Amino acid sequence: MRLKLELVPLPVSDVDRAIAFYVDTLGFTKDVDVQPADGVRVVQATPEGSACSIGFGTGLDVYRGEPGSIRGLHLVVEDVDAARAELVRRGVEVSEVHDFGGGVRGASFADPDGNTLELQEMAWRRGEAF
Repeated sequence: MRLKLELVPLPVSDVDRAIAFYVDTLGFTKDVDVQPADGVRVVQATPEGSACSIGFGTGLDVYRGEPGSIRGLHLVVEDVDAARAELVRRGVEVSEVHDFGGGVRGASFADPDGNTLELQEMAWRRGEAF
């Protein structure tokens, strides 16, 4: 059986603010932004080159979680120092880079609701392997 992770729902308190952060600040592509029924809004955004997206919106049970309750979504990068520097340049508060050992390094940050994300660099996933 082949399974592919397609979408991770994120609980947010303000959909437009989340779009501004994920699309305008982080550079995700906004794939979907529809209002299929009264009180329902569905937004899907994808990091460049990723097969998995995040989703947020209103009016559906999948979006009813507590804003800020998601912890440690990993965004894999080839160079954590460069990615961190770029996010800081874009106005994102990012932790210092941590060395977790075994060739894994990372830095964390949060969206406007407090959902946390981790930039993760793995030494064996560079160049062609990335």
